[in-house]
Amino acid sequence: MGRSAMAQAASAQVVDESGIEGLLGYNLKRAYMIVRDDFRRQVEQSVLSPRAFSVLTLIAETPGMTQSDVARRLGIERSGLVSIIDDLEARGLASRCAVPGDRRSQALVATPEGCALHQQTLERVHAHERALLAVLSPAEQAQFLTLLRKFRAAHQEEGA
Repeated sequence: MGRSAMAQAASAQVVDESGIEGLLGYNLKRAYMIVRDDFRRQVEQSVLSPRAFSVLTLIAETPGMTQSDVARRLGIERSGLVSIIDDLEARGLASRCAVPGDRRSQALVATPEGCALHQQTLERVHAHERALLAVLSPAEQAQFLTLLRKFRAAHQEEGA
């Protein structure tokens, strides 16, 4: 069977997704993939990956957070955070500072360049999210985010 015949046969097959469509994990993953892919198309052009944007956002909005605090807040391994901070620092977007009284910890601060890039990127992120959420009414958008936060908060308390 040739490639085009196989493609036609595959497209002719109807897969019953009624079971999978009802699964939380499946729907969350698919929604995440849509958000991630659109972020990459619309926002990452500003030279910040989603993770780097998240780190820069936290340190721009909360100067002086330690690396451990940032890792905990974002739910990522401290070792994975180090490479992101190294990159932000090498690009002049963030700096590490000593924490008075704790020689093992380092506080993170966004540089003026980092704050400017964060603000530019934040505007693009808001536009990207508005476009994605446009399929929902304003009330549905508010409810959607409220429910996501409630879900997250309940499971973060469990250590998940």
